[in-house]
Amino acid sequence: MQMQGQRTLSVSQQAAWDALNDPATLKACIPGCDRLEPVGDQQFNIGMAVKIGPVSARFGGQISLRDVEAPNSYTLQFEGQGGTAGFGKGLSHVVLQAQGEGCLLSYTVEAQMGGKIAQLGQRLIDGAANRIAEDFFQRLDQHLSQAHAAAKTPESTDSAPIADASEKTGPPKLWWGAAVLAGLLAWWLLR
Repeated sequence: MQMQGQRTLSVSQQAAWDALNDPATLKACIPGCDRLEPVGDQQFNIGMAVKIGPVSARFGGQISLRDVEAPNSYTLQFEGQGGTAGFGKGLSHVVLQAQGEGCLLSYTVEAQMGGKIAQLGQRLIDGAANRIAEDFFQRLDQHLSQAHAAAKTPESTDSAPIADASEKTGPPKLWWGAAVLAGLLAWWLLR
């Protein structure tokens, strides 16, 4: 399976990069995600619940990063297992480009899938993948907008700017966001 897409974000390239490297932000934005934790240098474990048509499963997987060019691009490799529901594995390349005051997030995914999920009809898988991707982007856009507004209003205490959140979690691991997005898309868009 191969797929690609783009999304315009209303914040700067650096703010998007920082958000995509903040584990708490990603965990909150990824539908069904309940675990996102480092396990080594440029490697993370992820856990999430998935439902596509009649198949429900809890997936566990690992994401590793390659070719990082902060704050512009990276490639990630991912693998996920959902027990009898199936598995997914593949590569994704993510690029951020400045666009005026905002930025453009572009991605490509090459993935393979097996098990019950791979046996579902392509239209059902495509529909679920599109819903999950759209939900992720809506949550990310909302988080970025709120964080950007909070950064412009220093007296606000409701939320901290993205840069502050990423500084507290250590050095950026850009591939977080791309890996999660690629994993979501691959698991649900695989043929």
